[in-house]
Amino acid sequence: MSNASAPKLLSSTNPQITKGDDNEPVQAYIAAMPDWKSAIGRRIDTLVEQVFPTVRKAVKWNTPLYGKEDGWFLAMYCYKKYVQITFMQGTSLTPVPPFTSKVEGIRYLNIHEDDQLDEAQLTDWIRQASKLPGKKL
Repeated sequence: MSNASAPKLLSSTNPQITKGDDNEPVQAYIAAMPDWKSAIGRRIDTLVEQVFPTVRKAVKWNTPLYGKEDGWFLAMYCYKKYVQITFMQGTSLTPVPPFTSKVEGIRYLNIHEDDQLDEAQLTDWIRQASKLPGKKL
C-alpha cells in the first residue's frame, strides 16, 4: 500500500478507516495500525475468530467492533503507547479486566509494546464476552 492510499492516522495513532460492515474494513484497520500495534491487532482478531467463528465484524467511528446478532461484545482502538481492548460487558467478566470506564459496564485491557500478552486470559475473556448480551451502538 503506498503512502498516498494509506489511511490517515489520528493524533492518537488510531487509523481513520471508512465505516463498513464485515471483515474487509476490520482487516484494513489492522493493516493500517502503526508499528508493533498491527501484530497485536492481527492476534486479537485471530483469537476472536478462534473463540467465536461466526463473529460479526464492522468498523464504526474508526473502531473495529466484534459482535453477534444482538450487538457488540468487543472493540479495539489504537493510542500512542498502547492498543486498547474494550469489553462492552466487562464488569460481568471474571476476573474483571483491569481498567475502568466512565461508561457503565465497560472495562478495558491496555496492551503496551513490551507487555507479555496473556493469551489464555484474553481468550477466556473473549469466550465469556461472546456469551453475554451484546451492546447496541
